[in-house]
Amino acid sequence: MIRTLNRTTLMLFLLLALAVGLFSLRYLAPEPPLGAPDVLANRFAGAALAIHAGLGATALILGPWQFFRRRDGRRGAGHRIVGVIYIVACLLSAPAGLLLAFGATAGPIAGLGFGLLALAWFSTTAMGLRAVRLGDYQAHRRWMIRSFALTFAAVTLRLYLFGGPLVGFAGLDAYRAIAFLCWVPNLLAAEVLLRMRPSSRLPAAAGR
Repeated sequence: MIRTLNRTTLMLFLLLALAVGLFSLRYLAPEPPLGAPDVLANRFAGAALAIHAGLGATALILGPWQFFRRRDGRRGAGHRIVGVIYIVACLLSAPAGLLLAFGATAGPIAGLGFGLLALAWFSTTAMGLRAVRLGDYQAHRRWMIRSFALTFAAVTLRLYLFGGPLVGFAGLDAYRAIAFLCWVPNLLAAEVLLRMRPSSRLPAAAGR
């Protein structure tokens, strides 16, 4: 039952990540996308938006695949290759996101929320990279769960933006709150999951 539930949850994450990731790739188009005036008005959009959106979308699309396992509990053959691409995408997209945070059109509070997200995203991913280079696969897995929880902020951000107005949660104040709500609960949920499944109960090959 738990295995089925986990796989069902992963499939839901995968579908949401694919939808938002592919939608975000519109910022790579030669012509500015319609319906995104606030994003394009960011004074650092010209320097950082394509990097942040393109690589962030790459990380979002690839991330869920890293949590699927074979029936024997081991990772698939492509885990390492996909993992390298994911880590590189995160480590390059996060600084671009930090630069965009400094130019947030919703003001300094929103900028602070997105800036802290960029710093946390970079830090957790860097710690995951450090752990795997040291051969500590248990720590690697834990850090990458945190990293993807922050990558998934791209999805929860859109859920708030599109679903919020339906319940009266809209406007500038709502957007400032969303700058924190899109990632803080994700990270807390990841910590709850990790506390429920401490390292001693994780399979030895989890990071391979």
